[in-house]
Amino acid sequence: MSEFTPRSARHGRQSRGNDEAWEWVQALAIAVVLALIIRYFVLSPFSVAGPSMLSTLHNGDKVIVNKMIYLIRDPEPGEVIVFHASEDKDYIKRVIALPGQTVSAQNNVVRVDGRSIEEPYIDERNRTADFGPVKVPKDHVFVLGDNRMNSSDSRELGPIPLDRLVGRADVIFWPMNDFSFLW
Repeated sequence: MSEFTPRSARHGRQSRGNDEAWEWVQALAIAVVLALIIRYFVLSPFSVAGPSMLSTLHNGDKVIVNKMIYLIRDPEPGEVIVFHASEDKDYIKRVIALPGQTVSAQNNVVRVDGRSIEEPYIDERNRTADFGPVKVPKDHVFVLGDNRMNSSDSRELGPIPLDRLVGRADVIFWPMNDFSFLW
């Protein structure tokens, strides 16, 4: 057996190493692109700021927002949504009424189209000040915070245009001991 190793054999091992490194670079690049696509178009984290959704959500809770759901269907009453309240601020609130419906509150009872709605997410000590009636325009939703005494919502902002919705808050993922689904 000769001590001479053909140059092609040495190159083959080096070539395989380069191929493997190139495959890792490609795999990582694809993973980064997929993560960015998911982050910006499908699911996004959102950090709750303030007490407006107590006792459902607390200041500092982190939720996952489903950005695709409202491309497939319209919002439904009771869903917790994130929307652009202004150009630089997003809010998280609960959908109470849909386009064409009339919403009001009297004596701490919220009514949609004259019927009181069940609100098991509201703390019994929480009060809803009288308002309305407000007819929700086409392509809008009426939203309220769960902590009605401390929430800037449709009572102040007016009905929210559907094109300002970011998505539906689906999961509380932080802190871990509060992990739960919101639907």
